[in-house]
Amino acid sequence: MAEPVVRIPDAKVALSTASVYPESTATAFEIAARLGYDGVEVMVWTDPVSQDIEALRRLSDYHRIPVLAVHAPCLLITQRVWSTDPWVKLQRARAAAEKLGADTVVVHPPFRWQRQYARDFVTGIWRMADETDVRFAVENMYPWRYRDREMLAYAPDWDVTKEDYRHFTIDLSHSATSRVDAMHMVDRMGDRLGHVHLADGRGSAKDEHLVPGRGTQPCAELLERLALSGFDGHVVIEVNTRRAMSGAEREADLAEALAFTRLHLASPVKVPRP
Repeated sequence: MAEPVVRIPDAKVALSTASVYPESTATAFEIAARLGYDGVEVMVWTDPVSQDIEALRRLSDYHRIPVLAVHAPCLLITQRVWSTDPWVKLQRARAAAEKLGADTVVVHPPFRWQRQYARDFVTGIWRMADETDVRFAVENMYPWRYRDREMLAYAPDWDVTKEDYRHFTIDLSHSATSRVDAMHMVDRMGDRLGHVHLADGRGSAKDEHLVPGRGTQPCAELLERLALSGFDGHVVIEVNTRRAMSGAEREADLAEALAFTRLHLASPVKVPRP
């Protein structure tokens, strides 16, 4: 048989349930199935369904769309979701992932004011990772900016490559906001890059989460590198569709993001000349 001319990695393309906000978690499963995504990443937040493992299992079974990852409730608006104790949140996220068949828990570094949690975070994440087959993939964040002021809100650091974690998540909207070279950050992550949040940004102080291709981040370049390296993690579309004027416009954005990802997550194979 002839050699293939395109190499496509085993990576699955998932839809973050956050991408349909202000629509519901249930809507995300429906859209992911209709558009042909490989699965979903559940953002655990204030929607009660996102916190209910049995409800998520029923949605997954009904739509025949697997849960590939669980995003622990790390946001300011989720400080009381699944307990106020951050370690309990991570334990529940791990349990949810195990019960739903997901292989990754995404977690942000602690806020700086969570002093004890921040102090123990690196060793604590290693300890939890040793107790399960689920990956804890720590996500890069960014400094908070207002006009000419900058606040370092995360500890040990928003740049997670400065610490020793077993697995990383790269978020290209966050790299835009932090104004770092995303590909250099990926280089530093090396083979510990286990998860990707694909979105775009233009370097605004606001975390934009644009549809890939609409900003300045190397979304296509990253996907092409993942294809060449045989990346076997998940690529998750995590974009902001809050300004969509209708459900149809939201779906069009999510279909465009999926098409962009599948196009670039394929690497031409060099065929030797006869």
